[in-house]
Amino acid sequence: MVKHETYNFSVNDVSAVYAGPGGKLWELLMGEHIHVGGVEQTDVLARKVGLDNRKNLSILDICSALGGPARHLAEHYDANVVGLDITPEMIAEAKKRTEGKSYEKKIEYRLGSALDIPAHDASFDIIWGQDAWCYIRDKKRLIEECWRVLKPGGTLAFTDWIWGTKSVPKAESDYLMTFMVFPNMETFDGYTTLIETKGFRLTETVYLGKVFAVHVDQYVKKLQASKKAIVDGFGANAYTDAEKGLLAWQKAAHEDKVGLGLWIARKP
Repeated sequence: MVKHETYNFSVNDVSAVYAGPGGKLWELLMGEHIHVGGVEQTDVLARKVGLDNRKNLSILDICSALGGPARHLAEHYDANVVGLDITPEMIAEAKKRTEGKSYEKKIEYRLGSALDIPAHDASFDIIWGQDAWCYIRDKKRLIEECWRVLKPGGTLAFTDWIWGTKSVPKAESDYLMTFMVFPNMETFDGYTTLIETKGFRLTETVYLGKVFAVHVDQYVKKLQASKKAIVDGFGANAYTDAEKGLLAWQKAAHEDKVGLGLWIARKP
């Protein structure tokens, strides 16, 4: 089973996708939160870490993209959020969408890498991520950086796209990863091991393979329903490529070759 092979996509490749039509397409399918389950899943994760009972916590959202979750956390949970992203265009758009909001001063967007987080040690109460760490090549370094900038007693809480439980032929995994421009995708057990090895104390882990498949079904339907708008806006080839790729992910999701995971852990 191909689980840990890395692919030759750089941060520039990922940035190019989200700075161009790819970013607009994913927002069309998933909304500005750009992750499985949208705002509802943001609320689920927020409740799991107790944000509904705690105010003015400092949160680092790694790979914050358009800032949808950051704005939601600031507005509805009174959190102080730093959104970190590697794509300048995403940071600029996130800032634009935050301007003039009542909670604007509670959010800061920083351009930078999750593998060298621009923050001091022990800066945050919560490290947050939703379905984007699959774009980060070095997962071990990522978890180490999370540990470094998290306060003692702080919480690591994230979801991510992962390899599922079934074997994936190399040609298929190559296509799935190339379509998404993922340099590396972890397994459920792989993330769990990295988190525990660093010294975090896991409080919850959930494999969400079936949930993931249902949501991919929804994205395929929305893509197909939006065919005319996509063709008119981006061209016929863009639609054809997007449909082919999403159908491949849909098939893999229902075969449990790919999935979604959730982890919550505490730094002692």
